[in-house]
Amino acid sequence: MLIEKITRPGTPHSHLEDAQGLLTGCLFVALAVCMFREVGLFTGGTTGLAFLIHYLAGYPLGAVLFVINLPFYVFGWLKLGRVFTLKTFTAVALLSIYVEVLPQWLGFSHLNPVFAAVMAGLLAGTGILILIRHGASLGGVTITAVYLQKSRGWRAGNVQMAVDFLILLAAFVVADPSKALLSLLGAAALNLVIGVNHRTDRYYGV
Repeated sequence: MLIEKITRPGTPHSHLEDAQGLLTGCLFVALAVCMFREVGLFTGGTTGLAFLIHYLAGYPLGAVLFVINLPFYVFGWLKLGRVFTLKTFTAVALLSIYVEVLPQWLGFSHLNPVFAAVMAGLLAGTGILILIRHGASLGGVTITAVYLQKSRGWRAGNVQMAVDFLILLAAFVVADPSKALLSLLGAAALNLVIGVNHRTDRYYGV
């Protein structure tokens, strides 16, 4: 998952536009998470960590996702600013709620794991792209990656992908190899969407 601050001038989003962006982006990611969970797959970032805890300990995924991000908000507030942190807090809270509510609204009588990996990856990438365009993220790993980019000059995307790789590597320990490989396929689809569509030399959208 990739996030970089777009510095090119453009017309800022209104509060209403930001609100619909957060609601829509989080809904797309939540649907992707539900598809991943339905077939026992993983993803990267703090969502991937939440999946690991959910699968190993059985705690509700939405609650775990919200709790593990809490320490990063103070750090983000101090290092990256109030607006980015508040938007990220809102996005994670929305995602946590959606993940628990969506199964009450829809179900899958049949979901092919390969299709789920690709489609969920594309959905998650699209949702994250929407959040990026509205100055938000989905929490801990991204906050850390953006800070390291600002303070050390490390590219946020590279840091994010390195952490995602380690999280997905853990999938081989707690899941069978076929599901771990499909999780990597989903991560590739996710990063493809963001890599192709999030180009600061082409797009505005702060």
